[in-house]
Amino acid sequence: MSADAPKRPDTNSTSFAETALRLGGASDDESRRTGALDTADDQVEMLFAPQYQTANSPIHRAVWDRRVPTELFAAHPMTGRQAMPDDVAETIARCVGVVRGHKQAGTLLNEHNKIADQVLHDLAAVGYWGLLVDRQYGGRGFDFKHFAQLITQMATVDPTVAGLASVHGCIGAVDPVRTFGTAEQRQRFLPRLASGERLSAFALTEPCAGSDLTALRTTAVRDGDDYVVNGEKLFITNVLPGRTIGLVCLIDQRPAVLITDLPAKENEHFSLRRYGIYALKHTNNHGIVFRDFRVPVKNRLKPVGGDGLTIAYHGLNLGRIALCANAAGAMRMMLADMLPWAHYRQTYGQAIEKRELVRRRMGRLAGLIVGCDALVGWCSDLIDEGYRGEMECVIAKIFGSEAQKEAAIELYMKTHGGRSFLHGHLFGDNVHEFLAPCIYEGEGEMLGMALFKSLVKQHGREYFESIGQTLAERNVQSPNLLNPRHAWMLRKSLWRYATWMAGRTLRPSRWTATDEMSQEFERHVKFAQKTLSGSGDRISATMRKFQLKLTERQCRISALSQRVQDATVMLVTALYGAQHPDPITRQAADCLCRQLHQRITGRATSDRDFAAVTRLGQTIAEQGWQALDGVSAEPIKMPYRSPHEADNSSEGRHAS
Repeated sequence: MSADAPKRPDTNSTSFAETALRLGGASDDESRRTGALDTADDQVEMLFAPQYQTANSPIHRAVWDRRVPTELFAAHPMTGRQAMPDDVAETIARCVGVVRGHKQAGTLLNEHNKIADQVLHDLAAVGYWGLLVDRQYGGRGFDFKHFAQLITQMATVDPTVAGLASVHGCIGAVDPVRTFGTAEQRQRFLPRLASGERLSAFALTEPCAGSDLTALRTTAVRDGDDYVVNGEKLFITNVLPGRTIGLVCLIDQRPAVLITDLPAKENEHFSLRRYGIYALKHTNNHGIVFRDFRVPVKNRLKPVGGDGLTIAYHGLNLGRIALCANAAGAMRMMLADMLPWAHYRQTYGQAIEKRELVRRRMGRLAGLIVGCDALVGWCSDLIDEGYRGEMECVIAKIFGSEAQKEAAIELYMKTHGGRSFLHGHLFGDNVHEFLAPCIYEGEGEMLGMALFKSLVKQHGREYFESIGQTLAERNVQSPNLLNPRHAWMLRKSLWRYATWMAGRTLRPSRWTATDEMSQEFERHVKFAQKTLSGSGDRISATMRKFQLKLTERQCRISALSQRVQDATVMLVTALYGAQHPDPITRQAADCLCRQLHQRITGRATSDRDFAAVTRLGQTIAEQGWQALDGVSAEPIKMPYRSPHEADNSSEGRHAS
């Protein structure tokens, strides 16, 4: 972030999306709410220096610019302790060691099946809760790429504990205070958050406000030196009495954030709403009810030129990368658990690891893991460099959550069969945990449409906003360019757009050259680049076709967004795989790129593609994979062969 940001947008102006909604037949309320979200988004943009804003982000440049640096999409593999400072590696090892020790001792969970307080205390002692807090406030001051790597490693032992680091440090109170707090607020809150004395949560969702953040009803009214809060929050992870939360509420009808220390016990002003919930079962996920609850005025965060939605938007990007990093760890657990079972289980006298379908599943799962690793490394680098990374982090979140869902259901569960549903089985005990991330930090398809909106915002303002404003002034809802009157009133806007189109045609896109790589990866890179460069023409043609009705075409928007997402994942994974030193990781990256190519083009899977992914699965089954080093398999449930018959092929064969 930088103080060199340009002049802030006029928050009273009407956005392109708001104008389109009004002319497209949306209600005044929907248009107004959309305008409020656009304003919050613009305010977040202004927190970043111009070169790091969305218009200069890798994806935006790939779609709209004619000259694109390929290196913007390169994620550098971190292949061991030598890839990070010794103190960082030591902190990660200690944190993971604490949780592994409790898991092995059977003390990870308490009598209520939640992460035990002793685990939280032991993690505090090794710096877990202060990883993203600056050292001057008692934290470890991790770069985000190192924090994300810890999330992945921790998730191979326990994804819930890994998730708590993200809740606390990314979307909880830590990031809002670090980013938007005054010097006094940072000094007052951050040391306690870094030490683990106060764990944190972020209270945004309400019974009537999920994806629609403008539907907030919790209010805070000033009374002397306090705000008096009334309202209810829902689905708040990591909330208990005695913790510190970032509370999003309405102050004078505008969203605001109050950093709120919850009392040590429930009382008539503060209480928890408890409910049964299948996901997040090892954490404390509750609703919160406030009745005339007092929060000091000095606890309010006041971003310059922004409001509470600005603060909420900022932290979500970090949480989205952390979610993808968590998926990379959880899927490692699944693959490590599949290998000994596939070797042990026999059908018709042959181990199922020799079956082509099972090998395909293992190869496919390896590809998904590498895709997540590549996206996490790429997005983390962008965040550390100072980029906003809105669209990039959305892609990481969507891919990671959908990959974990596919891995759990299509690959892991089906390989283990009926044993998947036994008590104590990794799948049966965690199926909801594997599926729920599709909803966390924004439901996938909703985020895909938000990505599209971010992608077209500048193009819409430059070439379509004037059209909408002209039509609004003339009260024309269905323009027809064959109508001379309509064509004349839009002549200036149409000439500007025609000039842009001519420039696209006369100046083909060019990407900077890549480092030397294999023909396979070079082919993947060039295809992904071509797809991204051509997406601008596709998107603009769609805007031209549907004009002011585009906001109603959610299915078309989703399809265009998915194409950009797939091409981005393909490009990032190909560049990552091409420079990775491990041959199995390179094979996995190639296999994922092949499938993404098929999805983008709609072509059928070739025999070469099948051979590549099954060969990868065979290699991992027979040789193991360094990406699984240190990841333990679960004991085989209901073994049916004696140790002698099993030929020493049970649990742990490929896990160290």
